[in-house]
Amino acid sequence: MQKLVLLLLSFSLLQACQPKPEEVVELTQEPLYAASLTRNAEGVLLSMASSGLVYWDITSQSPMYQWRHGDDSSNIIATAVSANSQFAVSLSRDSVALWSIADGQSRGWWSLPASGQSVAVADNGALLVGLTDGSVLSLAANQDKLIKYLGHTEKVNSVAISANGSLALSGGNDNMVHLWNPSSGQPEQSWQLNSRVVKVALSDDGLLAFASDSTNDARIWDAVDGELKSKLNIKVRQKTFSDARFVKANRALLTGTPAREVILWRTDSGKKLGNWQVAVTKKGQINSAVVYSVAIKGINQVVSVSSNGLLEAWDMTSTTR
Repeated sequence: MQKLVLLLLSFSLLQACQPKPEEVVELTQEPLYAASLTRNAEGVLLSMASSGLVYWDITSQSPMYQWRHGDDSSNIIATAVSANSQFAVSLSRDSVALWSIADGQSRGWWSLPASGQSVAVADNGALLVGLTDGSVLSLAANQDKLIKYLGHTEKVNSVAISANGSLALSGGNDNMVHLWNPSSGQPEQSWQLNSRVVKVALSDDGLLAFASDSTNDARIWDAVDGELKSKLNIKVRQKTFSDARFVKANRALLTGTPAREVILWRTDSGKKLGNWQVAVTKKGQINSAVVYSVAIKGINQVVSVSSNGLLEAWDMTSTTR
């Protein structure tokens, strides 16, 4: 009984110590299937149950565009926005679509040869699509060249592309992480994790690569020489990531988890710098939320969008560790 009281007291103290967001915006009351913040957190691409695909201007707190992805926009499973905020992409199991954020026009729609799993887009509109058959489709910016990368032997769970479109990163159920040239399919680097790869990320300049698996193995490499730069200092047996983004001129990595957490890490040491927790709403039956996307706004504001339909922002200086 005494142990139970101590446990409850510790949990209450932990909850009380969580920093409160300085801004909360309800983006939707509908079920939210996917979301992608722009690099500067001034816009966000949302995939919703009824409204479909919507690009939201965060500054004016209003929707800019509503797009239709094929016959059914409610089946979008993944989204992405280019680092320069010029292109948005939506992915369903059987197709991928590219949109211009500048004018709201469609830039293309393509059916897939296998079930889609993950997607990424470069500043010039070049696309990567990870497929469940273990391949990755690489579509050039001018849409005149299609490469099918076959380096994985099992489902590709996550893909990333550098801002200029010169490097691609992919991770799959085969525990492998591959860095390769999306124009030629030529491999550059390969690394192996302890279990299936859940999330990968590339810095905008293509100098750093990140990958994490389904347990607690999360690493950052130098993408030029392939050397390990750091391992995230994770002290629990399991921690997976739903989003990851290099920030602060590559000095830090900002991550989101399926368990409401937003965490900032040092890239050179893997040390945790800060931790925030997104809110739980009363809309769903599950007392949790998946952090779909994270970004830094301005100098010190951490921003997240989660499955709870909320955009939340915290001052980076107010954090638990």
